[in-house]
Amino acid sequence: MFVRSLLLLCMATASAGAQVTLPTQGGQAAFAAIQEIVRILDADPKTDWSRVNLEGLRRHLQDMDEVTMRAAVLQRSVAGGFQADVTGVGATVGAIQRMVVNHAKMMDGVDGYLVRADSIAGGVRVTVRTAAAGDVKAEARVRGLGVIGFLTEGTHHVRHHLTIARGEAGAHGH
Repeated sequence: MFVRSLLLLCMATASAGAQVTLPTQGGQAAFAAIQEIVRILDADPKTDWSRVNLEGLRRHLQDMDEVTMRAAVLQRSVAGGFQADVTGVGATVGAIQRMVVNHAKMMDGVDGYLVRADSIAGGVRVTVRTAAAGDVKAEARVRGLGVIGFLTEGTHHVRHHLTIARGEAGAHGH
C-alpha cells in the first residue's frame, strides 16, 4: 500500500510539472549490486546471456553477508600481524571457507601481505602479516584491519562479481 501511495504521489507531482527526484539505490545493497551488474551486462554487446549466472552472484553476495554479519572472529596478535579463528554455524561455515580461503590465496604476496588460511572446525584460521617485518605502522595497520578489513583489500572485488555474473571461469564455488 505504501509503495502504491508513493508511486501515485510521484505521478501526481510529475504531472503538475514539478521536478521529481528519484532514489539512486535499489533499496538493499545486494539487490543494488545485482542491478548494477545487469546494467553493465545490458550495455555490453559482447554479453553472452546464455552464460550469465546472476544466481551465482546472488549466492556470492549471500556469502559476503554471512561472513560480514554472522561469523565469529577471535583475533590475536602475532609477529608482523594477526591470526584469527573465523567460525560460524550452518551456512556461515561454508561462506567462511569460500571467502576467507580464496581471498587469502588471492592476496598472499600482494600489496605487502603474507597470508595463510587453514581449515579448522567450524571455519578457518587465517594468519595475515605484513611483508615489511619490523615496520610498526604497517603491523599496526594489519592488526587494525583485522579479518573484515583484510577481506576488503585488493582491487579484484568488482571484477570478481562481474566474472561470476558472466558465468566465466574462476568464480569460486558459485
